[in-house]
Amino acid sequence: MKYDILIKNAKTRNRDELVDIAVLDGKITAIEKNITEEASKIINASGNLVTESFVNGHLHLDKVYTLQMAGQEALKEYNGANMGGAMTSIERAADFKAAYDESWIIENVRKACNLAVKYGNTHIRAFADVDSKAKLEGVKALLKAREEYKDKVELQVVAFPQDGVAREPGARELIKEALELGADVVGGIPWIEFTKEDEQDHVDSMCAYAKEYNKPISMLLDDVGDAEERTLEMLCKKSIEIGWQGRVTAQHCRAMELYPENYFRKLVTLLKQAGVGIVSDPQTGPLAARVKDLLEAGVPVALGQDDIQDAYYPFGECNMLQVAFLASHLLRMVTFDDMELLYDMITVNAAKVLGIEGHELKVGGNADLVVLDQKDVYHAIWYHRAPVYVIKNGEEITEK
Repeated sequence: MKYDILIKNAKTRNRDELVDIAVLDGKITAIEKNITEEASKIINASGNLVTESFVNGHLHLDKVYTLQMAGQEALKEYNGANMGGAMTSIERAADFKAAYDESWIIENVRKACNLAVKYGNTHIRAFADVDSKAKLEGVKALLKAREEYKDKVELQVVAFPQDGVAREPGARELIKEALELGADVVGGIPWIEFTKEDEQDHVDSMCAYAKEYNKPISMLLDDVGDAEERTLEMLCKKSIEIGWQGRVTAQHCRAMELYPENYFRKLVTLLKQAGVGIVSDPQTGPLAARVKDLLEAGVPVALGQDDIQDAYYPFGECNMLQVAFLASHLLRMVTFDDMELLYDMITVNAAKVLGIEGHELKVGGNADLVVLDQKDVYHAIWYHRAPVYVIKNGEEITEK
């Protein structure tokens, strides 16, 4: 047998001894010591860590590198007053979308996707605004990029009604058009609506689209400093009602940090019944979901980049090790056990939250791998440098 790729002298997370990892036809076909068969390409890991490639659970890919266009007023509102001005921030950031055009959006998207390849980020749940100003320009750009990068970065394109459904004329119909164009995921942001009735309608109508088109759901929920926002509960109940357990992610859920303890514990039970996974982006706002408590309770959690130099966050480079590094500080996850959890939240657990099958370093798993320049998770997160090698679908795609 001749393998496509043979990685020699690899350190893995669950073994003390070094092993060789053989890849054939896009799959991991052997993990053993001293594999002697030939390979078209041999990579010497030199005792460094080899793991699954990185998964980004949340990125507003249509907005990358638009901070100068959107201005900094939204950035100030979003991060000030314990997120009391989050809705105002979104409203202030909306006007520039009248200038949305696929032709310039795609160039920014390519820049971000090239960084994703560099940093071994091979799967991204990518949001595109759909509203009366953005129209379908962002969706079109992301669908184009999905095709261009399909052998390097898998984009799950989310049709996202950023400015609401009830309060934004035509948004409901535009979401349907986006799904007809080929968007992969139905988005939502119900807390942006003005009344509880409209919040529920937002959840109900987007979930109805998910069922009609047989699509997963990703909604930004309770992304505001208000303990009275409970749209996560709405989504959990609706997910159970339509039988969508395991196909729903809830992004942010920052108000969770302010919930009374008794309500939080009830919510955890509901999350588990609904099979809803949480995606947290603690680096992009002053509040965050209670990640450690969720993990201890058995609720799956992933991390996301969220933004790259846009109206809500001025940094970012599709480097999920950097996101884990920041999360370690912001969530006070600084023990070695915590770091293993953080690493799970950008690899195997993130894949499970997003419904990506086979993303495990085991025989039969997908050959989507990174060879790092460090020997353990602790140092990998500490230095958060680009991988030495990146492998996607059993082919090396490393950015030199």
